[in-house]
Amino acid sequence: GEGKYIIAEQCRPSTVMSLRADDVVGDVVEEEMSAELDAAMASESVFRSTVLRTVGESTVCNVYAPVRHNGKTLGLVVRETNMATRESNGRYESESISAGKQLYEMIPRGQFPYRNPIMNQRHNARVADGFIVLTVEGIVRYASPNAISCFRRLGSVSTMQGEYLSEIGTKLLRENDPVLETLPLVLSGKAAVDSELDANKSAVSMRSLPLMDANGRVGAVVLCRDVTELRRREKELQTKDATISEIHHRVKNNLQAVSALLRLQARKTKSEEVKKELKEAQRRVQTIAMVHEGLSQTADEIVDYDKVISSLLKMAVDLATMRDQHIDIDFIGRFGMMPAQDATPLSLVLTELITNSVEHGFEGRKEGHITISVGRGGNNLNVVVEDDGTGLANEEHDGMARSSGSGLGTQIISTFVNNDFGGTVRWEPRRGGGTRVVLDMK
Repeated sequence: GEGKYIIAEQCRPSTVMSLRADDVVGDVVEEEMSAELDAAMASESVFRSTVLRTVGESTVCNVYAPVRHNGKTLGLVVRETNMATRESNGRYESESISAGKQLYEMIPRGQFPYRNPIMNQRHNARVADGFIVLTVEGIVRYASPNAISCFRRLGSVSTMQGEYLSEIGTKLLRENDPVLETLPLVLSGKAAVDSELDANKSAVSMRSLPLMDANGRVGAVVLCRDVTELRRREKELQTKDATISEIHHRVKNNLQAVSALLRLQARKTKSEEVKKELKEAQRRVQTIAMVHEGLSQTADEIVDYDKVISSLLKMAVDLATMRDQHIDIDFIGRFGMMPAQDATPLSLVLTELITNSVEHGFEGRKEGHITISVGRGGNNLNVVVEDDGTGLANEEHDGMARSSGSGLGTQIISTFVNNDFGGTVRWEPRRGGGTRVVLDMK
C-alpha cells in the first residue's frame, strides 16, 4: 500500500549461515522500521542504523545504501550484519570486509554496479577464488593464499605483495604468446573487465573490480581462479567435435562414391527393370549421404532437423518428377531438435513416402501438392504426409503398395518406423482425393 516498503530481492551470504531461514521476497517491512527507512531514503550516502535489532536468535545492525538515479532515491540495498560475527579473524577477512564496504559505499554514488562492465566469463565469484587488493598505482597490497597459488601454477615465484601485478603477469608471458586485449586492464585494475592468463600449461581467469571514492579510483580488487582443468576439457571436446564432423564428412564422401558407381552401372545396363532398381538404390544412398552432409556441419548430438529435412525432401521431389511435372511440397509445424542417430532413418522414411507419392500418386499428371504436417508432444512425434494424387483405390495389399518396384519402399518405411522408433504406419484415403499416411513415433 501507500508508504509501505516491500522487499524486492534477497541475497544470502555464501561464507556464513544465513540469518533468515525463510524467503522474504515480496514481504512488507514491519511498520516500526518505517522511520529508519525514511531516513535512509533521504540520505545521499550510506546510512547506518543506530538501533540493534533481533533477527531469529541473532542481534543485527542494518546499513543502508540508497539506490539513486537522476538525483532521486528509488530504493535501498540493506546489509544485515550479525554483531556476533562482525569481528575479523585475520588479514584475509579484514581486507575482504574492507573491499566489500568500499563497493557498498559506491552504490549511492552510482559507481556500483559498474556502468559498462566487460564480463565475458559465465561463472560468478565464489569463496575459493584468489583475492588480490591493488593500490591505485596497481601495486599488490594484499594477495590471499589462493591467489598466490594461482600465480604459482602459472610459473611465478613472486610473493606478490609490494609488486606491480602487471609486471608479475608480463614476466609469465613468452614472446609471441597470444594475449587478450583486456588483460592489461585487469592486471592494473583500471576497469571492470575480466580476462585470462595462460602460461606454464596452466590457465587462470581474472576479474577486476575497481574501487572508487567520490574523487575517482582509489584501487581495485582482482579475483582469480584456476581454470586449467576446465580449458583442458574444452579442448578435448573441441577435438572430439572435430573428429565427429570429419567422420560424417568421410561417410558422406564414401556414400557419394557408391551413389556415383550405381549411377554408372545404371547407365551401362540394357535392362529397363534393372536400370530402375539401380536408380532407386542410388537415390537411397544419396539420401543417406545428404543426411551425413548435414550432420558434418555440426558436432552436436542434437541437430535442428528442420534444416536437414527441408532441402532433402525438395531434392527427393526433384529427382522423382518428370521434366514436365511441377510438384509443390509444404511443411506445417516443426520437427525441432532431434538426436543425430534418429535423423538418418527418419530421412529415409520421409524420402520414400515423398518419392512414392510423386511416382505413383501423380503418375500421368503435370501438377500436384504434398503436405507434411508435424506435431510433437513430449517424446512422441506425429507426422502426416498427404498428397492430392490418385489415391489408394487401385493399390494392392490393403493400401500398402504405394512403393516402387517390388515394394521395398514400403518395407523400408515399416521397418524403420517399427524398429527404430517403436511406432506405427497407417495408410488411408485423403478427404477430397489422394493419400494420407500417418506416422506415430516415439
